[in-house]
Amino acid sequence: MAVVRFEELSREPYDGGSEFGATGAYERIDGRLHFAVDPANPANQAIVDLALAPRDERGRVRFTADFCLLRPVDPSRGNQRLFLEAPNRGRKLLNRQLNRAAAEATPTRDIPSGDGFLYRHGYAVGWIGWQWDVIRSEALMGLEAPLALEGGRPVFGPTVLRFQPSLAHHTHLLADRVHQPYPAADPDEAGATLTVRDFDDDEPRVIPRDRWRFAREEGDEIVPDREHFWLADGFEPGKIYELVYTTDRAPVVGCGLLAIRDVASFLKYDATPENPLAGALDYAYGFGVSQDGRLLRHFLWLGLNLDEEGRQVFDGLMPHVGGARRGEFNHRFGQPSVQYTPGFGHLAPFDDASLLERQRALGGCPKVVQTNSSAEYWRGDCALMHISQDGTTDLPSDPETRIYHFAGTQHGPGSLPLGRENSADGAKGRYWFNTLDYTPLLRAALVNLDRWVSDGVEPPPDAHPRLVDSTLVSRAAALDSMPDIPGLHLPNPEKILRIRRVDLGERAGEGIGRFPAVEGERYPSLVSAVDADGNERGGIRLPDLTVPVSTLTGWNPRAPEIGSEDLIIPMQGITLFFRRTRAEREAAGDPRPSLEERYPDRDTFLARVREEAEALANQRYVLDEDIDAIVANAAERYDEAMRGEPIMPG
Repeated sequence: MAVVRFEELSREPYDGGSEFGATGAYERIDGRLHFAVDPANPANQAIVDLALAPRDERGRVRFTADFCLLRPVDPSRGNQRLFLEAPNRGRKLLNRQLNRAAAEATPTRDIPSGDGFLYRHGYAVGWIGWQWDVIRSEALMGLEAPLALEGGRPVFGPTVLRFQPSLAHHTHLLADRVHQPYPAADPDEAGATLTVRDFDDDEPRVIPRDRWRFAREEGDEIVPDREHFWLADGFEPGKIYELVYTTDRAPVVGCGLLAIRDVASFLKYDATPENPLAGALDYAYGFGVSQDGRLLRHFLWLGLNLDEEGRQVFDGLMPHVGGARRGEFNHRFGQPSVQYTPGFGHLAPFDDASLLERQRALGGCPKVVQTNSSAEYWRGDCALMHISQDGTTDLPSDPETRIYHFAGTQHGPGSLPLGRENSADGAKGRYWFNTLDYTPLLRAALVNLDRWVSDGVEPPPDAHPRLVDSTLVSRAAALDSMPDIPGLHLPNPEKILRIRRVDLGERAGEGIGRFPAVEGERYPSLVSAVDADGNERGGIRLPDLTVPVSTLTGWNPRAPEIGSEDLIIPMQGITLFFRRTRAEREAAGDPRPSLEERYPDRDTFLARVREEAEALANQRYVLDEDIDAIVANAAERYDEAMRGEPIMPG
């Protein structure tokens, strides 16, 4: 067993001892897991640089990870299922995604229960730190990865940092977002290069080496610093900067994948009292949001769903809003959070059959339900899950996976009140963010996955836009079909995000890249077609789209004040409410029928919403228990639209 010790740090009643239906009360256990893995074991052979890590007296590589578990106080009242989330940049997001808990502006240690959906259904819920570069705290979970060494010395090599600021500044951390950086090996490195461009496919312009240095501001002084770099002229909002330099730190990034595999194996199979779920599990499911959805796709591509003893670990996986890509999760100098930098995360394969090929050959292939929002299509890659790489053909459905597109949604569940600022990085949308709450679709996807695994009940069929019925189109075609709403500024489809074929050098197959990557031809970037209201036609359409009060998109242009207004803010969408009356819309020149032209009154509107929600429940895309929540969501948005506030920020 790869888990050699479970170090329990605290144990306490969860949520103040609240009772969750028939399951009853839960307890929370926080701790640290200690791992020891054999680099020679075939199950570990795919992990890059594992053989270069220090060994213990038995020839094993050791590492530790943060761990948190919520379990029923009385295990016999649970459903004997584990739902394990890979934390997103150290954050526990599962309760917002499935329990409808409110989003936290700043992560805390608390795990809000929301409406208790997972606990009422009896799941044991766990989290495992897997990301080496998380700056760990009581709120953020991470992993202590071993370092790769050659002859006992640090490994040197090139790394790349790309970012697009929303706020002007002069000093930038050498990391994707706020993570542990890859330090500069030599602060005076003459060959390090910094470039700037206006948009993704623009020709980069070299910034002279004497205009920047590895340093940071300290009061009025500029002091040398291997973990930051400083630009004399300052970083301009909206521009895209890329720095290539040499680092001397090489953590074994792929140990995070082993932590996910081996904690599930430990909880599922270990029979000792040290296992807090010993004898209480029949099935294990894995869940990951955004980067962690890509992480689970990478996990499958490497064929890691068999532990060191050859036992199947996860029975089902739910990669959520991961799109068609993987990521830098098993590479030398890998940055797990990076998305848009051309690199390992932009390599094929993208489709399910190819993704699962290795796991199927090895055995232990889980059932997989993949769910995505409109934002993953608009960032340029998601359609590659289900079309050929030349963009000409729909691919056949894979028998062990389901692909569901949540039509008209942004990356995270939408909500009121209206807002357009992302407090995490200072980004601001030109229009109000998308308010569509897709959590009912995600909850049904989990229940359907569980029934598929445990009872052999096939889930509903794939639901996503397709070429064959013209619901999958180019981004330019979708934008051309948008209603001519006065004041609506459309992004430039030739400038917004896309991915290209990349060449990372002759050692790319070993997980060691050459940077910057050499980019080749574009992959097709296709999205859902839209109807006369500008709402998406492909995928699962909640009543927000079939009985609408607004136009809802998966894209939102950057606000002019943060630069590059022809580009979009990744992951955010738009809400553009309809006018209340025909007179108002005619005065505004809005071609979309008003609320009064669509619905005689509020009761009629809500009756139609309920009818549409019940139809989705009959198809098993939503649960019967969530119909009332869907109607309540619709009522809240109808009331907001009827307030008659300006449909666009002033």
